[in-house]
Amino acid sequence: MTQTDATYRWPHKHLLGVEQISAADIRFLLATAHGFEDVSKRSVKKVPLLRGKVVVNLFFEDSTRTRASFSLAAGRLSADVMDFAAKGSSVSKGETLRDTARNIEAMGVDVIVCRHHLSGAAHQLARSVNCSVINAGDGSHEHPTQGLLDIYTIAQKLGRLDKLDFSGLSVAIVGDIANSRVARSNVHGLLKLGARVILVGPPTLLPRGFGDMGCELSHSLDAVLPRVHVVNMLRVQFERLSSQAFPSVREYATFFGLTQKRMKLARPDVIVMHPGPINRGIEIDSSVADGANSLILSQVTNGLAVRMATLRLVTAAGAAQTTGADAVAEATA
Repeated sequence: MTQTDATYRWPHKHLLGVEQISAADIRFLLATAHGFEDVSKRSVKKVPLLRGKVVVNLFFEDSTRTRASFSLAAGRLSADVMDFAAKGSSVSKGETLRDTARNIEAMGVDVIVCRHHLSGAAHQLARSVNCSVINAGDGSHEHPTQGLLDIYTIAQKLGRLDKLDFSGLSVAIVGDIANSRVARSNVHGLLKLGARVILVGPPTLLPRGFGDMGCELSHSLDAVLPRVHVVNMLRVQFERLSSQAFPSVREYATFFGLTQKRMKLARPDVIVMHPGPINRGIEIDSSVADGANSLILSQVTNGLAVRMATLRLVTAAGAAQTTGADAVAEATA
């Protein structure tokens, strides 16, 4: 289990981004997630830690994995769960995000899990309500639980959960960096844990500003593959592209797709990841996505434990702000 300072207490009522939390916070949250791993393997897949609490999934964008994962995570903690979709709601009548959230909170909600197409929406939401807010993806800004579950998956595979020190580890994140909230959360977390991060993509999808964060930038996947221990392939977000970012899908796949042939350039034990959904044959071939090096399904499995930990910790921190610091100390012990 991850080593943490015995005096450490989780301080955050919200989880809005990995940028706002420290390396110690990451280690503590993932240590908590490690403790929840076995819940999914029990005959009765429930613990009573959030009994009596209410979690709302407030999603303004389509989602499969994230929404289902948060719903299942809350249910396994014995919380009551309500799923809210913008389609068919008062949002379609012009209601603002703030008003929607405050009306939902008035029903006795403890946590709002929000996905929104606008960057910064989760931060706005956190300023508008008294309950805890978890960012499930806001525009092209961040997707913190995805970044954290990716880090957890890497550490689990490499046997680094005990210390969560990524010194000497090189990670390539490949593809549509410009529009990827997953990339940003991964970059913040990986750098804080000591990893070397190499971002790979065409010039139109790889903003130079990432170099200022401490990342190496490259436009050649072939040149980078032999140097890295992990390669995280990103989905091309066609719905966010405002102009033609590359000549054709075929050309993108030729230069930046992870194929079986290209895998021969990588280390034999290279870890292959993808946050999903996968555009098979574009960013990654089926033979690689389903191959021996792939941890894509492990990412999904680990996402459940990470989101259980997130729900548990923000709820305890929110309670502590009302009832005192002893509450969070007891709840996270």
